[in-house]
Amino acid sequence: MPILCKPAVNVPENIVTLDDTLRLAEQLHADHPKLKLVLRLIRNTGVLKRHTILPLDETLRHPGFEARNLAYEQHAKKRVPAVVELALKNAELTAQDIDVIIYVSCTGFMMPSLTAWLINSMGFRHDTRQIPIAQLGCAAGGAAINRAHDFCNAHLGSNALIVSCEFCSMCYQPTDHDIGSLLSNGLFGDAVSAAVVRGHGGAGMRLERNASYLIPNTEDWISYAVKDTGFHFQLDKRVPTTMEPLAPVLRDLVSDQGWDVSKLGFYIIHAGGPRILDDLCRFLDVKPDAFRHSRATLTEYGNIASSVVLEALRRLFEEDETQNDERGIIAGFGPGITAEMAVGTWADGTTTRAAAPRRAARHPVS
Repeated sequence: MPILCKPAVNVPENIVTLDDTLRLAEQLHADHPKLKLVLRLIRNTGVLKRHTILPLDETLRHPGFEARNLAYEQHAKKRVPAVVELALKNAELTAQDIDVIIYVSCTGFMMPSLTAWLINSMGFRHDTRQIPIAQLGCAAGGAAINRAHDFCNAHLGSNALIVSCEFCSMCYQPTDHDIGSLLSNGLFGDAVSAAVVRGHGGAGMRLERNASYLIPNTEDWISYAVKDTGFHFQLDKRVPTTMEPLAPVLRDLVSDQGWDVSKLGFYIIHAGGPRILDDLCRFLDVKPDAFRHSRATLTEYGNIASSVVLEALRRLFEEDETQNDERGIIAGFGPGITAEMAVGTWADGTTTRAAAPRRAARHPVS
C-alpha cells in the first residue's frame, strides 16, 4: 500500500503576534460598530502568532492584484525548492523517482502551474505528471493526499510528490470590514509544505482508504469574490457548525474499515479554528488531546490553509510515539463545504524500507 512519508514544512521569517493583530484591529477599525466582538473573536481563535512572507507594514499595503500575484510567484520559487528537497530526503528518494507532482494553493495564481517550473529547475523527469489544484482551499491538503493515494494505486510502484504553497497574507484586503473578513485577518498565516507518497517502501502512514464528502447547499459558506483587487475571502458565520453533519461521515468511513473512530491511535485534523476541533472531539467522542498536533499548528502558525494537515502530520512524526500498525485518520475541510478524508495504519519502516527500482525517463531530453 502507498505510504505517506514525513512532511517538510517551512514558515516565513516575519512574525505577527496576537498582540500585533489586536493592536492593528483597534487602530485600523477604531470606529467599527462591532469592534469589541471582533477583538473577542480574534482572541478566541487561540492563534498566538503567525508568519508572513512580507513584513507586516508591507503586508498591510495593497499595491494591486498584479503586484501581489507577482510577489506570490517570486516567493513560491524562492521558498518551495528547499521544502521539496527535504521532503524527498525524508522519503529517501530523489527527484528522478517522482512520477507525479500534486501542487495545491488557493492564495495565488500561475499558468503554467509552479509544477512546470519545478520540473524544469529541480531535476524531475520531463514525463512527470502534473496535477495542480487551486480551488479546494483548506481542503486541498487532504485532497492532495487522496489523489496521491489514488495515483499510486492506479500506477503500482509510482511515487507522488505533494506540494502546498499558501501565502494567505497576499489575500489581505484593507477595505473589507465585515466580521468574517476581520476575523480572517487574525486567523490565517503563510506556509510552504511538501510530502512524498511512496508506492513502495518507506515509513509513515500506510494509506488504506479515502473519501470525499460535500455538505449539500453550502457552496457559498466559504468562497472568494474575485475583484480587480484580487481574492476577497468570504466566510459565513455558519461555518463553525459544519462538524455536526461531517462527524457521521468520518465515523462511517472509519467503520467501513472495521474500526471505531473514537479509539484510533492518531488524528490529523484540519485546524480551521478552535470550535472546529472542539466540536469534532465531542461528536466523535475523543479526548481533546487527541487533536494536540492540530491545536499546536493553529496556536503557533494560525490556519495555514492546505498546509495544516501536513504540518500536523509532521508534528506526529516528531513526537515519535506512534506504534507500528496503529490506526489513524486525516481530514481536511474547506470550500464546498468539502471534506477530504483518509484512513490508514502506521508503518515504522522496519519491514518496508527497501526502495523500488528507479525507472528511467521514457522520453529522454538531451
